[in-house]
Amino acid sequence: MKKFSHVWKRFSWVSRLLILCVVVLVYGWALQGLKVDFGLLKQSLFNIIDFVSRLFPPNTSWDIFNKTVKALVETVQMSVIGTTLGAMLSLPIAIASARNVAPVWLQWLANFLQNAVRSVPSIILGLLFVAATGLGPFAGTLALSIYTIGYLGKFYQQAIEAVDPRSIESLQVAGASRIQIAQYGILPQVLPLVLGYTLWMFEYNIRAASVLGAVGAGGFGFELKSYIDGFEYTKATTMILILSVVVTVIDALSSKLRQRLESM
Repeated sequence: MKKFSHVWKRFSWVSRLLILCVVVLVYGWALQGLKVDFGLLKQSLFNIIDFVSRLFPPNTSWDIFNKTVKALVETVQMSVIGTTLGAMLSLPIAIASARNVAPVWLQWLANFLQNAVRSVPSIILGLLFVAATGLGPFAGTLALSIYTIGYLGKFYQQAIEAVDPRSIESLQVAGASRIQIAQYGILPQVLPLVLGYTLWMFEYNIRAASVLGAVGAGGFGFELKSYIDGFEYTKATTMILILSVVVTVIDALSSKLRQRLESM
């Protein structure tokens, strides 16, 4: 045994070298797929400077500020409703996909559903619901709720699977029903994590709602795209700066809430 350990230590550098070679090959292969035009990169810095110069100074008119605030309020409303609907739909899917709760056949179906939802980009969902319900925030809210399921379902599932199995076993020995096991054995342990994940998703959905507006699904992105399409870059800058302030404030408040939940 000692002799084998000595030989392994002696040739361990070979395994490290092989791993390094594999990493280099993978990144080389990935970079090759990018098809980078290094000749074009020489001009890219000037193009970036030219574009950025057209963004400043920000437009400080009251009309732009008023329109931006209204668009942001609509975006937050979309995120609140979309996240809430998505969270409500995610919970039963997460329970159905958890290894320590559901039978194997149900796990497979629930995991397949989660993966299918996650594989569809949010902007495609936005286009789908715009086609179904027309332009406006309602389409964006529906897209956010479906998009939320793909991520919160997975987060909730991991929280449920991380539950201490001894608490579930003790309730089973005591003759508790499945509902009682969920109520007294699982829910108290996963609730802080579930609320923390939901807050994080709410933050993310504010950004996602801004993107969905670009396809006509209402909110902040719709107004922003209108300004960019009209080459009104200084007005777009004003909107982006206000969005940055609002997102930073929401992120700070949400982080405080998540810390309190985690301490529970």
